[in-house]
Amino acid sequence: MCAPLTRETQQMIGARELAAMKPTAYFINVGRGASVDDAALARALAGERIAGAAVDVFAQEPPPAGHPLYGAPNVIVSPHVSGFLASYDDRCTDLFAENLRRFRAGTPLLNLVDRARGY
Repeated sequence: MCAPLTRETQQMIGARELAAMKPTAYFINVGRGASVDDAALARALAGERIAGAAVDVFAQEPPPAGHPLYGAPNVIVSPHVSGFLASYDDRCTDLFAENLRRFRAGTPLLNLVDRARGY
């Protein structure tokens, strides 16, 4: 799952959606933590209703000690780094410089957030 967090995606994945998955399925979330009901995911994993999960994001970051997904044998937890690229800093610098050039020239900027949509 890789979705932005909006009103429509808040708690988008819960017990019902997880129950619709095959028992051999793996749930992967690299989007936003609040789009998933962590407790429902933990129950689905503990009850072996799905095979496993990889979680890079949580509703609360960092997650509290004792979070039910920590230490689960069928879960991989990463520290919110799924989008990391070695070239990230260079690409951000290039984008900033290009947008500064565009701003000064009065031309449209790149990669603007649509505030009405939330992403």
